Amino acid sequence: MVDNATHFHFSSFFLVGIPGLQDYHCWFGIPVCLLFALTLLGNSVIITTVKLEPSLHQPMYFFLCMLAVNDMALASSTAPKMLGIFWFDDHRVSFNSCLVQMYFIHTLCIIESAMLVAMAFDRYVAICVPLHYTSILTTSMVIKMGLVGVSRAILMVLPCPLLIIKLPYHTNCVINHAYCEHMAIVKLASANTFINRAYGISVALSVTIIDLMLIATSYIKILQAVFRLSSQNARSKALGTCAAHVCTILVSYIPALFSFLTHRIGKKVPPSVHIIFASVYLLVPPTANPLVYGVKTKQIRDRVVGLFFPKKNISEK
Repeated sequence: MVDNATHFHFSSFFLVGIPGLQDYHCWFGIPVCLLFALTLLGNSVIITTVKLEPSLHQPMYFFLCMLAVNDMALASSTAPKMLGIFWFDDHRVSFNSCLVQMYFIHTLCIIESAMLVAMAFDRYVAICVPLHYTSILTTSMVIKMGLVGVSRAILMVLPCPLLIIKLPYHTNCVINHAYCEHMAIVKLASANTFINRAYGISVALSVTIIDLMLIATSYIKILQAVFRLSSQNARSKALGTCAAHVCTILVSYIPALFSFLTHRIGKKVPPSVHIIFASVYLLVPPTANPLVYGVKTKQIRDRVVGLFFPKKNISEK
């Protein structure tokens, strides 16, 4: 333990895992391991496919690669420790390591949201102002949008660990969670945590509301443009290009909103249910995104088939 005149910190925290279901931890490890492996494999395939196929060197697929890299980082920041808890009873995590994990998890989640906004903007430009697509979404613009999303996340989350470091921890070092989550750590402090809670909820609400409003605005404009098209085939094709992105948005935001709301107002929700949903929020979207885009995007699907089944691809031609 670390002690000084004003603060008292445990040298490590004890991550329970899933409270009340500890006897089933070994079984929970199986889907976590499977999702982690599929995340690394699926997103690696997406990145490799875009890199090898010149026709995919477009802003839409550059944003998809950014999302894939972020998804692999997000899964890697949580799954290994969760597997350590579920399979090897490795519950201990040092105070500093816990803060680092918390910082990366929340930073990567905000980056994920920013990438979804960027992809919605890409679809808006492609469908609503197609003649200006290449002049608006240049390579430099794509890079700038990516950097803005990353910078916003880094700066918004940075105060969270800095504020936590100032809190004293006297009596409780047990975190009833499977990973180091901001509110789960704050609740253990032996002091007034109003500033921590207020800042945390402000960041979560501002990111969610602003990003969802931007995405909704993009899709309202897209729908207006699509329904002005005279051809049914053109309307179907335009909506089809957005289907994968809409699926990704639903998979990403629904579990996130459930986790966020149960932390604040869902006092009757069992802790085990909340933690399972919080884990789903971090592990399922990174796994689902490459599957959704692989199935829904013809260019990626055809290229993947060509890479892994070249003989079949040739015979079909």
